[in-house]
Amino acid sequence: MTALLDALLLGAGYNAALVAIGASLLGFAAGASGTFLFLRKRALVSDAVAHATLPGVGLAFIAMVALGGDGRNLVGLLAGSAVTAVIGLLAVEWITARTRLAEDSAIGAVLSVFFGIGIVLLTVIQSMAQGRQAGLEGFLLGSTAGMLFQDAVVIAVGGSLAVAATYVLRRPMTLVAFDAEYARAAGVNVRHMDLAMMGLVTAVTVIGLKLVGLVLIVAMLIIPAVTARFWSERSEHVVWSAGLVGAVSGYTGAALSASAPALPTGPIIVLVCAGLFVFSLFFAPARGVLAAMLRFWRFQRRVHLRQGLLALARAEPIHDAFTLRVLRQKGLIRADGVATEAGRAQAAKTARDEHRWAIAREVHQDTALTGRYDGLTPIEAVFTRDEIAEFDRRIGGPTMVASGGPG
Repeated sequence: MTALLDALLLGAGYNAALVAIGASLLGFAAGASGTFLFLRKRALVSDAVAHATLPGVGLAFIAMVALGGDGRNLVGLLAGSAVTAVIGLLAVEWITARTRLAEDSAIGAVLSVFFGIGIVLLTVIQSMAQGRQAGLEGFLLGSTAGMLFQDAVVIAVGGSLAVAATYVLRRPMTLVAFDAEYARAAGVNVRHMDLAMMGLVTAVTVIGLKLVGLVLIVAMLIIPAVTARFWSERSEHVVWSAGLVGAVSGYTGAALSASAPALPTGPIIVLVCAGLFVFSLFFAPARGVLAAMLRFWRFQRRVHLRQGLLALARAEPIHDAFTLRVLRQKGLIRADGVATEAGRAQAAKTARDEHRWAIAREVHQDTALTGRYDGLTPIEAVFTRDEIAEFDRRIGGPTMVASGGPG
């Protein structure tokens, strides 16, 4: 626990602090930019882009060695990965536009072909004298043990530029993500916005290779956006919340890895992100599983309450145990099943509301209005007191306008 606290407070050493800061910056950039890909329902494209970076890493290493270098310069390797990532992205776009193949088929083809080429190149590099200690396999799952200050600067600068581009383009990209046809009619160049989204994803993928690797960077692009979606209905809130989730995941995962040196940084970051997703899945207040279960339980109680009140009004026996329990908890029946005074009054109002709704459907032919009746919505929430009094006049008998229905 002490080691983890030291790592969280950046006291676990220079390299650990460097990795934690770099991982948080990368996580924020990945979460924010990946949100638009998620909203556009093109999450699989990030997978194709990530796998398309591997041939570029291999080709860049071979080129730098051929030019007399050692082939390990991070900027050169990332530049090579960016080139093949863009080629892979353009290949997906071309196949989708020029053939009858669906986008997912094009993604599968590009992903497998480019990844296969990359593995072949890595095998060739391992047979080279300079390649035996190259450590390029770290680009598959990430490698932070040898991260240098200039590596962190590259990640920080690239991540900051990606976040800045996301902020500038957030409105047109949001419009395209939700309704491409409306965006086109409003004068937005949909193709350019799609390419901008893909460009941001490519940039984040490339700068994230050193930390989490090409296999796991896809998780950092998608999971924070999915997690943030549980907590908000507003797209702008989702974008920056996803960035926050990614930053927290990156920082916490790097700290956990530093506190237990046997744990790999990239996978731990993704697992922390997945933990936040699972927490949100169950505990988000509006869209979480527990919230949905609570809403269903409340709805079920309201249905049983209404059915029980109608049965009391019609002097019908109630056999359902749950209905009896709800009525007893509300103080509408006694322990022996006999209605209390409050129960009789509420039952009479519920029965009368049924008659009121029947009259309302005759008076108002507007289905948008009368169609709101679901047996649970109080009639006072739809019609005015004067309208309800008119319904009572048509029904006959004394006018009774109460303050609410069964709840």
